[in-house]
Amino acid sequence: LYKTSFLFSASEEFLELTKSALQAALEALAPESLFGLATFSHKLGLYDVQGPIPVVKNVFIPQDAEGTLPIELEDVMPLLQFLAPVDTCKDRITSALETLRPTTSWERTPPGTGQELNGVLMGGRGFGMAMEALCNYLGSEYGNTFALARVFAFLSGPPDHGPGQLDTRRYGEQYASKGEDADRALLPEQTPFYKDLAAVAVQAGVCVDIFAVTNEYTDLASLKFLSIESGGSLFLYSNTDDSTLPQDMYRMLSRPYAFNCVLRLRTSTEFKPGHSYGHFFPDPQYENVQHIICCDSYATYAYDFEFANNVGFSRHSSEQPMVQIAFQYTVVVPPEELPGSELLSSSRGKHSIKRRLRIRTLQYGTARNLNELYDGVDPEVVLSLLVHKVILASLEEGVREGRMLLHDWLVILTSQYNEAFNLIQYKNGSSSITGQLDVTFSQCPQLQPLPRLVFALLRNPLLRFHEEGVHPDYRIYVQCLFSALEPSSLHRAIYPVLTSYSTPDKQAYPRHSLSRAALITSGSPIFFLDAYTTLIVFYSSTADPSLPFPPPHDCLLRSTINKLKQERCITPKLIFIRGGQDDASVFENYLIEEQDVNGTGLTSVMGFVSFLEDITQSVLEYMK
Repeated sequence: LYKTSFLFSASEEFLELTKSALQAALEALAPESLFGLATFSHKLGLYDVQGPIPVVKNVFIPQDAEGTLPIELEDVMPLLQFLAPVDTCKDRITSALETLRPTTSWERTPPGTGQELNGVLMGGRGFGMAMEALCNYLGSEYGNTFALARVFAFLSGPPDHGPGQLDTRRYGEQYASKGEDADRALLPEQTPFYKDLAAVAVQAGVCVDIFAVTNEYTDLASLKFLSIESGGSLFLYSNTDDSTLPQDMYRMLSRPYAFNCVLRLRTSTEFKPGHSYGHFFPDPQYENVQHIICCDSYATYAYDFEFANNVGFSRHSSEQPMVQIAFQYTVVVPPEELPGSELLSSSRGKHSIKRRLRIRTLQYGTARNLNELYDGVDPEVVLSLLVHKVILASLEEGVREGRMLLHDWLVILTSQYNEAFNLIQYKNGSSSITGQLDVTFSQCPQLQPLPRLVFALLRNPLLRFHEEGVHPDYRIYVQCLFSALEPSSLHRAIYPVLTSYSTPDKQAYPRHSLSRAALITSGSPIFFLDAYTTLIVFYSSTADPSLPFPPPHDCLLRSTINKLKQERCITPKLIFIRGGQDDASVFENYLIEEQDVNGTGLTSVMGFVSFLEDITQSVLEYMK
């Protein structure tokens, strides 16, 4: 029904991790799936696993960035020979995986290829050429042999060989000497190669997921388009030791998903879609139509709107604003879900492909004044849209511009709120202001979380400065992750949930602010922090030594952790820390409310309090 292919180039540790991930994939794949195994270095290897002994056929990748493969992959190995049915070939696929060996730094090449240097060649990562060839290879049978192709690409470093090679020298000390803004210089792609390749993948029905396991600069800013625009995901693991790659692979392939999707949004005439956000490929011809090669129930897409004219919504019209969402998609249906009339004897036990269309029409009321508008605010949705907007601003203008945009947005909102509630007055028509400025939105519960969320977003790696040690690849990974999360999950990723327990079986308080003061005043011995990608259990240094550490597997805290792990689209990293004995810095770094918003270290006054004072001054300046 669909085909899955894997590519990688790596060291021994990376190779072992990848083998574990592929074994997990084999367990998760449906029996009818077709599986192809390919490797890349300075050559592209295609594996035939359908015979008694795995056979690999190699084609050399030209070193030149403008080069092409000397032969079509179909001529190297027919596609149906490359794609093996999982149900009959699982053992042979496993045997083929065991034959994989790491690429050495020097590898002898056949004479006369034009690529030898004294008979040897540096092993490289010819990822770009390999992916381009594979997309064309698979595209020839799109709609015939398979309905969806998913390519899982494993990278241990940047592509550095042949077409699509990336120059990683742009990440280094030379930028300091040139006086360039590293936050701005390292966010845009350095080549359109992978963005163009994403369009090829979409046409070929290929969804690409990239798994980068590396701590060296890999330029994910250039590579990301191949995954996010083809409906795939981008994963980054800093090392092989504590990587959750096998678990993430199994989760991804175990859950149901739709493919070949088309998403269209329409509105009533008074307003129209502004920006759209998410991992999709915009239709080149029609507005507000997005193509999604593959998605699951975790996939999230966002829109903002603008008025079609300066009138806005009519106060006198009986018709309310409407939004209509049409989502057309294909799913693989198990035989037990088919209607009896469709369950023919010839198809018993086989999955079927169904094309479906869902249309949702929503009608909304309009606010008559700002008070009603504020009462209808969902702070998590506002945060989600803010994240999308600052990502866009960062990519176009740099991180500093993204931070300024966020700061100014809060200043303007605070000013409008104070004016709407008549909390301030102007003296005799002058610019002097009387009254007490309210920067905590005390009269509007729906807005009260926003200052803290904005502060947390400014302290997030998404918007922290390069000088604070935020690796550019990690920033890109966070951008890709956050832009696909639904609002409540994103809320946890931006402002983690901190809960306290009096014992592993008894919760003390459901939520604390992220501050050391909260830990001290609560008096609780155990704290649990949920930062979405990381879960931390922290025992305070004053905890009773008789409390079991780590928490036993049959306690309430463990049950909570297991439930959260099951609900995540990725496998969160679980850390246990005993205060006073273990290094607690990874936990303390999440206690952001005493950190300076600009990352200059701990301030003489509390960070969040100082931030509110700064907002107060900015609002007063803005309202003059």
